[in-house]
Amino acid sequence: MGSATVTGRLRGEDGSSLILTIFYGAFALVLILLVVAATSLSLERKRLLSVADGAALAGAEAFELSAVHLTPGGLTVAVSDVDVRAAALEHLAAVPHGSLEDLRVEHAGSPDGASALVTLSAWWRPPVLTVFVPEGIRLEVSSTARSMFR
Repeated sequence: MGSATVTGRLRGEDGSSLILTIFYGAFALVLILLVVAATSLSLERKRLLSVADGAALAGAEAFELSAVHLTPGGLTVAVSDVDVRAAALEHLAAVPHGSLEDLRVEHAGSPDGASALVTLSAWWRPPVLTVFVPEGIRLEVSSTARSMFR
């Protein structure tokens, strides 16, 4: 009689592991899609930051020799907002930026006359659309480069 009761209890639990397997499979799929989206977002931000670094460096080096002055502390450079913006736009036109969608120069200028600050923005779209990830996000990065003589 004892073994019949155990067998009856075991038969009553048929299919419960299938529900758990389906749940954990769906959970694993959602987790994988979220990790893929987060990785894509991180890589796109790094790509945008790399382009901004190049544009800021081009802007910091965009000066005429007449803008170099000899001071008691050494040589100094005067970088203008107009020169920084023109050099940043020229750099963006010359450098391929591939998958960066709707790339914009939000700001390009010289905050102190000796360095260049460039702010770029672009859209990021997830590689796989799901209900758990937004359709897209506008990324914005800033990069600063400074002109120096040694």
